[in-house]
Amino acid sequence: MALKKKPVTGMKDILPKEMAVRDYVIGLIKKTYATYGFSSIETPCVEHIENLSSKQGGENEKLIFKILKRGEKLKLDQAECEADLVDSGLRYDLTVPLSRYYSNNANELGAPFKALQMGNVWRAERPQRGRFRQFMQCDIDIFGEPTSLAELELIQATSTLVGKLGFKNFTIRVNDRRILKAIATYCGFPEDKFDLVFIILDKMDKIGLDGIKAELAEEGFAENSIEKCSDIFANMADGNADVIKMGEMLGDCVEDGICENLAGIIETIDMLKNAEFKIVFDPTLVRGMGYYTGPIFEIYMDEFGAAVGGGGRYDEMVKRFTGNEVPACGFSIGFERIVLLLLERDFEIPEQGEKKAYLIDKRADQKFISEVLAKANEERKAGVNVSVNIMKKNKKFQKEQLAKDGYTDVVEFFCD
Repeated sequence: MALKKKPVTGMKDILPKEMAVRDYVIGLIKKTYATYGFSSIETPCVEHIENLSSKQGGENEKLIFKILKRGEKLKLDQAECEADLVDSGLRYDLTVPLSRYYSNNANELGAPFKALQMGNVWRAERPQRGRFRQFMQCDIDIFGEPTSLAELELIQATSTLVGKLGFKNFTIRVNDRRILKAIATYCGFPEDKFDLVFIILDKMDKIGLDGIKAELAEEGFAENSIEKCSDIFANMADGNADVIKMGEMLGDCVEDGICENLAGIIETIDMLKNAEFKIVFDPTLVRGMGYYTGPIFEIYMDEFGAAVGGGGRYDEMVKRFTGNEVPACGFSIGFERIVLLLLERDFEIPEQGEKKAYLIDKRADQKFISEVLAKANEERKAGVNVSVNIMKKNKKFQKEQLAKDGYTDVVEFFCD
């Protein structure tokens, strides 16, 4: 039987042109985030199944690629449930592994600790445009900073990066999980059903207010609660919501200072932004992860028709590992979606140095080839990128291919 040459469903081979763009974006990410004081770290791609299934990851916990126990620990004939077979899984995001990392290494890390982490994650979901089963994530997180300085630094650093990549007129939406809970309380929804209400509200941009009302009714919520909820959002289109007025309406249902804090974040980012974008309060923004405890945010791009990044505050995550609460906040960009948009724009990587190709006569012997390689080494020491190739029969086509790869200077070496 012939082996399968196509990648596994939901995963892809990356060709040189895309890889060059990815490498450029990764380099710009590291350079930009370093100016904000973030340090690169790395965590394993395999995580304890208990950590991945701790009811922190929302719907993603249903999408875990689980890993069987190995060697003598795997006893298929004695297994009575999944726990007898599985002890780990591929990470579905970088936040849970990062929180474990911080919990394990806090004594060796600064305070506050500002981390930059890039790596592949895996989710067993239905692939679609810009969504894969294996994909790169890029996160910046701050541990140990309880004030809104963390949110301000994260939003400013991420929006600066996106602007440097040539994107304009994107929108950063912000909300606070505590405001969402206050809305649910104000409307009279049962507290044990808050998460269900939030999941439905998160569909506002897809199904509209009428669709939200229909789904809430279908779930059996009281008509009075649905109407109060509808009244709140009826006049709050994206960009038209006022967080201070929201706080006044919610009254005692929302904690003191929550809405004022979010308003301050919006005002400060709007004043300090280094790119062309708008930042707005969006009371329908939920973010799917169960670990968020405060402000949440995402980057929305019209040209993609969806979010290309998001994050928020998750102050209680480390406590799950150590018993001690540590303030934490993070922002993740949708690396794959950003790269997809750049490729669709025919993005040209800024000149990274001279690229030269050497074509060697196919009749050349080892001595002749070694002399050409020595010359190439001298040029490389001077900072020139040199690709050495044997001359093909169809030299015209070979040069065209080299030109596509950015090698505009071609030098030919013929034997005497």
